[in-house]
Amino acid sequence: MTDKSLNTTTMLEKLFGFSASTMSVKREILAGITTFLTMAYILAVNPSILGDAGMDKGAVFTATVLATILATLVMAVYAKLPFSLAPGMGLNAFFAYTVVLTMGYTWQFALTAVFIEGILFILLTLTGLRQKIVDAMPLVLRRAISPGIGLFIAFIGLKNAGIVVDNVATFVTLGDLHSPAVLLACFGILLSAVLLVKNVTGALLIGILVTTVVGIPLGITQFGSVLDVPPSIAPIALQFEWGNVLSFDMLICVLTFLFIDMFDTIGTLLGVSHRANMVDEKGNIPRLNQAFMADAIGTTVGAMLGTSTVTTYVESAAGVNVGGRSGLTAFTTAICFVLALFLAPLFLAIPAQATAPALVLVGVMMMTDVTKLHLGDFADAVPAFVCIALMPLTYSISDGILMSLITYVLLRTFTGRWRELKVSMVILTVLFLMKYAFL
Repeated sequence: MTDKSLNTTTMLEKLFGFSASTMSVKREILAGITTFLTMAYILAVNPSILGDAGMDKGAVFTATVLATILATLVMAVYAKLPFSLAPGMGLNAFFAYTVVLTMGYTWQFALTAVFIEGILFILLTLTGLRQKIVDAMPLVLRRAISPGIGLFIAFIGLKNAGIVVDNVATFVTLGDLHSPAVLLACFGILLSAVLLVKNVTGALLIGILVTTVVGIPLGITQFGSVLDVPPSIAPIALQFEWGNVLSFDMLICVLTFLFIDMFDTIGTLLGVSHRANMVDEKGNIPRLNQAFMADAIGTTVGAMLGTSTVTTYVESAAGVNVGGRSGLTAFTTAICFVLALFLAPLFLAIPAQATAPALVLVGVMMMTDVTKLHLGDFADAVPAFVCIALMPLTYSISDGILMSLITYVLLRTFTGRWRELKVSMVILTVLFLMKYAFL
């Protein structure tokens, strides 16, 4: 190895936790690009949702990109983990459709709630309380999170592709298999699956790109202009409303954002890390507190820029499954978002039918972790099942985790096995029950 190569490797190790003995620069970069392509939909979806709340869509687009870049860079350099962050789905929906359109508050009020939540997260992280909450989770539930997320993101992929659609009578049903869009998604899933079976490097990325190209003659992939000047964030930046900051409704909003974000992030980090074997013998994630801080900083600064709560993206699993293991993966994703800031029309041309196959197949990969569960004891099997089943059925990672922990504690309490419970588990269960009762 030359002195130049050695210096580069040393720099990558210091900056991103990259290890030349177990990692590949090529694989890390490929993983980062793959993660970007699977989560780039947020660039179109977030402005649309927050726009329904009365916010300037162009400004929201820029704020979304900037918040994503900042939070992901903190994850890359500070936590040195391969996870990416962006304004969270579900959280943006609560922001727009509950706080603004249902409760009747302004989007400025909602942004203030997000900002306060971010500050609280920073304090919880600095004090180590978020780590203690994770430590309180039983091992069986930690292992159940990964398969649950697998089903959840596979469901998202199938829904985005139009393969699964809503139905009044049955809630969901099979989509129109005669639709060119659905057929394109099916093609993408088959192609990506074949590439995975053959162990082709970058199978998911190749699947996304080929499916995008095939979608051009079908009229599904539509390219417009390539370059675009980022819209100003002036209409939404630092637009806080402090008049109702001490109201009960503000408390409810802050706590709701807090609960959803905390357990979505915890669930994603635990699930994806276990899937990639990025845990120690006790099931703990290295530099977890630093990852939490990236999330907290992203949320706080994101609110200042003018976007909803920033959280760790479950789509990071796509990059991890390609082989991403260090902060270099997250750094690559951040750079892709920098490019997206100026090349938005080009990147947004990738249709949902092209990214859906990656989500579906990552879901398959994560479901394999169900073999790590020891389900002979129903006191473990029932909470694990609740976790796995409720994530896709409630469209919420956090609800799956919270309900499974409640089930775990109640089962052991009513079967005389309460001595197996930690005090922290009981406290969390009481808080979660209060959350469902009053929030």
